Amino acid sequence: MNIKSKSTKTVGLPPGTMVHIGKRKKGKTKIEIMDFDKDRFEEKKAAGIEDCFSFRDSPSCTWINIAGLHELDIIEKLGVNFKLHPLILEDIVNTEQRPKSEMYGDYVFVVLKMLSYDEQKKNIKSEQVSLVIGPRYVLSFQEEEGDIFDPVRERIRTGKGRIRTMGPDYLAYSIIDAVVDHYFLIIDKLYDRISAVEDELISDPKPKSLQEIYELKRHVLTLRRSIWPLREAINNLNRVNSPFLSETFSVYLRDVYDHTIHVIDTIETYRDIITGMLDTYMSSVSNKMNEVMKVLTIIATIFIPLTFIAGIYGMNFKFMPELQWKGGYFIILGIMAVVFFLMLIFFRRKKWL
Repeated sequence: MNIKSKSTKTVGLPPGTMVHIGKRKKGKTKIEIMDFDKDRFEEKKAAGIEDCFSFRDSPSCTWINIAGLHELDIIEKLGVNFKLHPLILEDIVNTEQRPKSEMYGDYVFVVLKMLSYDEQKKNIKSEQVSLVIGPRYVLSFQEEEGDIFDPVRERIRTGKGRIRTMGPDYLAYSIIDAVVDHYFLIIDKLYDRISAVEDELISDPKPKSLQEIYELKRHVLTLRRSIWPLREAINNLNRVNSPFLSETFSVYLRDVYDHTIHVIDTIETYRDIITGMLDTYMSSVSNKMNEVMKVLTIIATIFIPLTFIAGIYGMNFKFMPELQWKGGYFIILGIMAVVFFLMLIFFRRKKWL
């Protein structure tokens, strides 16, 4: 697992300097706007960042989603118009942030990790999502196009649930909840892989099993690094005293907090299971080696007396009476056969065979 940080790009730079840290994406930044209230709904794709400026003071609730962080001028223009602190803009484009929540004047800044599972590569993909929760708006920033928020968008379009009647705090809760709920899909996928590897370890452990165990261990570490700090972030967000964060928001956040704790407990359980699987693999390999050594030792032990007898009659002494016997050869073979079977009976009684 590569844990080398790329944050050294910002060493020596003044605080608030925007430096994109993450995978370099090709193509244009995608900007989506959803503006709604109880009675109306508007959705559009912005041609430029300037299309978002008029929604800052809109009386309705507005969700502006930015997909792509590599065009720094777009993020900077949006930050200037919405009066975002330079440190927030710096954290948005630095995709190596830990999940956290911070209060800045009349808005709240939240960072969390959106995880997805690649079925083909059997790998967990992590993407940073940053949220700015304002009095009448929510700004979300993603590393690339494509996310898990389609159910939230669909509820806004159709007016299902409370989302159209609530404020930006409930919209932010819905986004955070969608991210946390998706963690359960990831741990379900991991459970299937863990079960398959466990069955293989019991029946026939192979070198490939060890590789699978280390991959699972890496996935669990990725989950732990992405989710463990989220517990503290949600706690901090729940303690924020702001006029646009309602008491209802705190109630729903506690539910998200419970889900987060559930996921963390499951991850810790998987971590213990994987550690036990590694010990099981080592024990299985050791047992296999012991079985092989036992068989080889028994074979060598059986042939020791046979070799001793053959060695005696292989000596080149002139006066050896048995060498003159007419049936001496067959007598010695018979003695060897008797010794062989006696040793087999002895080993079976000792349950070594």
